[in-house]
Amino acid sequence: MRQVDLAQKVDLSQGEISLIETGQVARTSLRTLRRVFGALDADVVITIRWRGGIIDRLLDERHAELVGAVATTLARFGWEIDPEVSYSIYGERGSIDLVAWHASSRTLLIVEIKTELVSVEATLRKLDEKARLGPRIVAERHGWRPTAVARLLVLPSDRTVRRHVARHAAVLEPALPMRGTAVRAWLRRPVGSLSGILLMTATNAGSGNIAVDTGRRVRTRRRVAA
Repeated sequence: MRQVDLAQKVDLSQGEISLIETGQVARTSLRTLRRVFGALDADVVITIRWRGGIIDRLLDERHAELVGAVATTLARFGWEIDPEVSYSIYGERGSIDLVAWHASSRTLLIVEIKTELVSVEATLRKLDEKARLGPRIVAERHGWRPTAVARLLVLPSDRTVRRHVARHAAVLEPALPMRGTAVRAWLRRPVGSLSGILLMTATNAGSGNIAVDTGRRVRTRRRVAA
């Protein structure tokens, strides 16, 4: 696409498109950048680096701990685990945090693990893509032929995440309706498919227990001195 064609499509001048193309975007608003790259079927991603990337390493470590906890739990329930499975099929590319296979029921489980819920729409869209491509990926990689494909979004069990899940319930519940104890029961004995959200902590991995969010507060009685 020529600069002038793109400029007409997004209602900018050819000069502004030229500046963006050469990297001179200091005076260009984020909204304009998104409009320009959206016309090219591309996304604008901003990366914040704090103190030389310390925050990236902290987030990566937290993510790795949660992946390990989920993998350990699934293995105790009899699932075969394949972590960080990358794919590139017809322009759709990415990496699946955990691919899990339950041989006796021939169930494929696609697990997306997030340390925070930033964009609900993007998360659901990518999880749907991975679940849709999952049977082909595992057939080519392992020769598995699933009869059921399940989707699971795993998030940390903390107050902030629970607030975000509740705030976006109108979108999350139709797409991922199963929660808590129902998810745990299905993981132990999968029957049919599943679409759900699981809140858990990395500290549960050793025991194989899953922190289930019931949405209820537990009040303790204070001890009063005599």
